[in-house]
This record gives sequence, structure tokens and C-alpha cells, in this order.
Amino acid sequence: MTRPPSKSMAALWMSGWLSLMLIIAVAGRETLRELNVFQVMELRSVIGFAMLYPLVHAAGGFATMATARPLPHLARNLVHYAAQLGWFFALTLIPIGQVVAIEFTMPIWIAILAATFLGERLNVWRVAAVALGLLGVIVIVRPATGTIDPGQLIALGAAFGFAVTITLVKALTRTESTLTIIFWMLIIQSALGFFPALYVWQWPSNYAWIWIVVIAFCGTFSHYCMARALSYADATVVVPMDFLRVPLSATAGWLLYGERLDAYTVLGAVLILAGNLLNLRTARSATVAPSKT
Repeated sequence: MTRPPSKSMAALWMSGWLSLMLIIAVAGRETLRELNVFQVMELRSVIGFAMLYPLVHAAGGFATMATARPLPHLARNLVHYAAQLGWFFALTLIPIGQVVAIEFTMPIWIAILAATFLGERLNVWRVAAVALGLLGVIVIVRPATGTIDPGQLIALGAAFGFAVTITLVKALTRTESTLTIIFWMLIIQSALGFFPALYVWQWPSNYAWIWIVVIAFCGTFSHYCMARALSYADATVVVPMDFLRVPLSATAGWLLYGERLDAYTVLGAVLILAGNLLNLRTARSATVAPSKT
């Protein structure tokens, strides 16, 4: 559903997204030490549905989750399921900070897709904001050799998938409630992953169960936060806010796994923040500027 534009509300909901996505990166790495990615994804969806049900019930029950747009929901979730699988798998191959940094090739695709299919305006300032953020990502990653790790390619493919997903979510928010979008995400992805998860099933340890519940909660309600943010602002405004996840993830990798945090990471974080501030300031100016007649 379309809401009155509000960049402050979009930023508030994106802060929830940032926090939950940071936690899920750590939880994913810990869980995948023991379980197959298909099983983790299936448990995430099933447990996430149980967590979401109280909100569905409060909204009026399953009848209120009916949709007249089943195909966009199906397309969105087919792409998202594949992208999420790739993202989790990449966590087992390369450092957390690098997975998240590579993920931020996503705004390039977002800008193109949103302008092409959603009719969003892509002016020179938004392009500059995205460029600053991506420059910060490059400074942080700075590949030491000319070779590309398979984990980097998988993360890159996941980034494109997430870009398609966010574009489809933005389109869905024009007619669908946030709750409906998340409801169908969990239903469709539970169905997609049932047989692969059954094939690789093994009973999780108590330690793994703790992290699975964390993944289910964060995976469900992070998307709720993202969908709410997109209902308040354009994708080209919302997504660059997510650049802050790069330095935050690099910090978590350093504290928890001894992954390097150095001057390059700090410089990259400054560039990323500058891009966010530029994007938000120019978006605010465009909103308050008087129209010419």
C-alpha cells in the first residue's frame, strides 16, 4: 500500500533492517558450521511463519492475506530464494565483511531496475551518491590478487538477485500490505525448500537450534522492516542507507572472527556514509523544493 512519503520513517525502518541483517550474518555462519544451507533456509521459513502468525491473526486472519497478484509474489520469491541460498553459501567461503561488501554492487542494479520498471527518477546526485558508496566498498574489499574467489562470484550473483527482489517488493507495496508480502514470502519459500531440506535433513544440536531461531526471527522481520521502508520512500533512497551494513559487518567480523579492520575499512566507511548523506540530502531538497509553473 502507498503511504505518505517520509524519509525519516524510511530511515527508522531501515535501522531495524540493518540491525537484524547484521545479526543474521553471524547466526548464518554459526549454523552452517553444522547444517546444510537448504535445511537452514527451510527452518527459517517455517519457524518464521509461526512467529508471523500473531500479526496475521491480529490483522483479521488468513482471509486478509488474499492477493490478486500471485504471479509477482511467486516471481519475487523464486528470485529471493535463490539469492538467499547464494548469500548463505558465500558466508561459508569468504569473510562476512567481504560477503556484505560484494552485496553492495546491488545498488547499481537497483538504480537501473527502479528507473526502468518503477519509473523512479535517477538524477546525477543519486548516481553520485551510489558511486561514493560503491567506492567505499571497493576501498574496503581491495582484492589482493587478480583472481576471483568462487565465493565472490556467488555473492555477486546473490547481489543481482536481491536487486531484482527489492525492485519487485517496491512494486508490490503499491497494492499489497507489508504483512501480505511477508506472509507469501514464507509460504512460497517453505514450499520451495521442503524437498531439498528433507533430502539433506539431520537433527540440529541444541546450539544450532538457538541460532536457527535467531535466523528465523531476523530473516522474517528484517524483510518486514525493508518492506515498510520501501512503502515510505523510493528504492533509490532506501537502498543506499543499507551501505552502513558494510562497516558494521566488517566490525563484527573483526570482533568475532579476527577478520581485519584497518585504515582502509575506516576510509571506506567514511565514503559510504558520505554517499548516504548526499543521497538523503538531495532527496529531501527535491521533496521540499517549490514546483515551478
